Amino acid sequence: MSLSDYLAQRWPRIVLLFVQHAEVVLIAVGIATVIGVGLGVALEGYPRVNRFVVNLTGSLLTIPSLALFGLLIPLLGLGLGPTITALVVYAIFPILRNTLAGLESVPGAVTDAAMGIGLSGGGRLRLVRLPLAWPVVLTGVRVATIMSVAIAAVAAAVSGPGLGQLIFDGLARLGGANALNEALVGTVAVAVLALALDLMFVVIARLTTSRGLR
Repeated sequence: MSLSDYLAQRWPRIVLLFVQHAEVVLIAVGIATVIGVGLGVALEGYPRVNRFVVNLTGSLLTIPSLALFGLLIPLLGLGLGPTITALVVYAIFPILRNTLAGLESVPGAVTDAAMGIGLSGGGRLRLVRLPLAWPVVLTGVRVATIMSVAIAAVAAAVSGPGLGQLIFDGLARLGGANALNEALVGTVAVAVLALALDLMFVVIARLTTSRGLR
């Protein structure tokens, strides 16, 4: 069967897996954003502690994804649980690092001016520091998202949802009917999804970043 015939016959499943892949990535990155930004805000005033936490979360990136998925199976079983958990573990580091970097990049004079007009610590954070740090924070979320798209494909090894199912099925049957088509379509679809989400963050940055910070 040619690639065009394969796409014509299997497009409903491909679209379903594409949507599942996007959903699992966005859910995991959403959770990681809450954790990463929260940790960054909480630890920003404690240099030693935040260095330790950044180093710890960074070291988790060195764990091979297949190994991490395997370690999570006894705890969470197969499917969505280990998939989202692993993606959250990998996504926290770039978000946390960029949150800290963004907050540290806010000029002290701006913070002092905000204090001078009577803003409390929470008010300075919410109204001044986080908005100024936002472009850097968003870059961390963007990096975490693109990274998660690739890692989520490996989740098919633990019955995770998404386009990895096409890739793994195709590679497992390589030489059989439509095996190459499956692997190729899955791989290209992952790349297309990564590009689409990257463009989404370009639009979000444009809409949520003040003109003076662009």
